[in-house]
Amino acid sequence: MIKIWTASQPAGLLDRPPLSEDPRQEGSIFRYFADTRRESAISLTMPTRLESYNTRYGLAPFFEMNLPEGRLREALRLRFARQVGRFDDLDLLALTGRSQLGRVRYTGNDDSLQHDVPFQKVDEILAMRRGGNLFHELVAQFDRYSGISGAQPKLLIRDAAASVTLSGGGGRASETFKSATHIVKFWEQTEFPQLAANEFFCMTAAKAAGLEVPPFQLSEDAMALVVERFDILPDGSFLGMEDFCVLNARRTGDKYRGSYETAIMKRFADFARTGPLLEDLERLFALIALNCALRNGDAHLKNFAVTYREVEGEVRLAPVYDLVTTSVYPGLEGGLALTLNGSTRWPDAKALQKLGETRAHLTPSSVKAILQRLEHGMEQAAGELRAYVASHAEFADIGRQMLGEWEAGIQHSLGGTSRQALK
Repeated sequence: MIKIWTASQPAGLLDRPPLSEDPRQEGSIFRYFADTRRESAISLTMPTRLESYNTRYGLAPFFEMNLPEGRLREALRLRFARQVGRFDDLDLLALTGRSQLGRVRYTGNDDSLQHDVPFQKVDEILAMRRGGNLFHELVAQFDRYSGISGAQPKLLIRDAAASVTLSGGGGRASETFKSATHIVKFWEQTEFPQLAANEFFCMTAAKAAGLEVPPFQLSEDAMALVVERFDILPDGSFLGMEDFCVLNARRTGDKYRGSYETAIMKRFADFARTGPLLEDLERLFALIALNCALRNGDAHLKNFAVTYREVEGEVRLAPVYDLVTTSVYPGLEGGLALTLNGSTRWPDAKALQKLGETRAHLTPSSVKAILQRLEHGMEQAAGELRAYVASHAEFADIGRQMLGEWEAGIQHSLGGTSRQALK
């Protein structure tokens, strides 16, 4: 049984149902405590009520949202499976539940939320050159503190200097801050070479185009990308955060199911009625268009999210994250992760114009201005990318392919409004 906390207040209990005759149908049951207030609901999709939330198979999408995947999940399984006797999603949630993205926390048999994440200097990670051993060293220290999803290896770490920029421009966290402050992202060298540098320059393009991007840094050996968390409030508490799998009531395995029109833009409008909706719809449209131009074929439901302070308050679009030119990797050249206008083909500028006008309620001139701003941001980032290619031979092949994909994306998806494009 797992006790669930919202903003350090007890909210309810999550448990397995009584064993059925067919154990393969074992799911989970969540019940709010009778005195849990409406504003302490754990999710936008799970308001407080007396009736329990029953999930026939596995966990509800919200509980599944931050479960580690891939190499990190396997590392946790190998390390802890013998202690717990089994290792299903509920065990994984109990193990990593005290250190999660967002404001909800999970505890096991005790009531303690204390989880003091160990110190690790971010500057040391950025400067380290350990021939691929850094990931294994950090896993040994931070695996159980890393309630974060993603197919590629990533960990939550706590900077020894606690130098995280707090959400809303509230300054810096104090040295007494006990939670993780940064996300460290690695890549599989045999599958996705130079992925960290790839993402670094895609995020650079987003920032140059005026999108909201958390501070990020590339390690000297390009083995890791370090990103500051964007869900920490000035008082050291946390914003609520939910990805679009949760908002669409879909499990992680369904993250590639849906359309950008309905599963992303309409769904955002459904939940963001209390915030500056038109402003955030414009930001959301710009992010979708940038994914198309960068040729990011992995912009699925989990790579978009919302944040909020209270479930009954403003719901805002989360800053940009997980932005990569995937089309440079074999097998990922195809197209969009979700459909747009009924197709996964890369859209042209006319299709994006329609999306902006019909779903973001933008004027034709506003859409054109956004596409031009995205193009200029990509051009600026391309200049930095070319300089990096010239000084890093190991990145030259991927870097040149990225430039080619960006040029194609600008011409086809953004309309190629500038005279020079990336030439």
